[in-house]
Amino acid sequence: MTVPNDDQEWEEGAGSGNGVNPSPPEQPLSLEEQLASAKAEAARNLDGWQRTQAEFANARKRFDKQRVEAYANANVDLVSKLLPLIDDFERALESVPENDQSDPWIAGMALVYRKMLAVLDEMNVQFIPSVGETFDPNFHEALTQEPSDEYESGVIVREMRRGYRLGDRVIRPALVSVAP
Repeated sequence: MTVPNDDQEWEEGAGSGNGVNPSPPEQPLSLEEQLASAKAEAARNLDGWQRTQAEFANARKRFDKQRVEAYANANVDLVSKLLPLIDDFERALESVPENDQSDPWIAGMALVYRKMLAVLDEMNVQFIPSVGETFDPNFHEALTQEPSDEYESGVIVREMRRGYRLGDRVIRPALVSVAP
């Protein structure tokens, strides 16, 4: 037969003897099948898009959290480096003789000290209360025990070095003496 058509070419290809049966041409899908296929593909695309959006939102939250933590860590590091300077100012101002209290140079030192405390206050750095408080190892470091008629056992009698915290985070525990 010499009339060429798709069926004849397929039959001739099948009878060529190469041992491979070519698949018959695909039947066109009905509209319902096409619609079901398109809906399935749309659902897969929507699911992939939603997962990507969720991953992006989670990454943004994680980056924001890391940024806040890095800022807090930088503040803690800065404050911990400033605390010895503040301690030195306190000791220096406490040791000024009474007759030199009115000296303008001493007044200037006191002003610098107050400004440093104001900076700490702006950074939300707070003193850790000590004397008269119950000893808490999370906020206090006990150096000695000191007998006291004024305080009960386990109560802080004296503070040797002030403690500081930034929010809930202890920057430096207070060094204290505790009643036995």
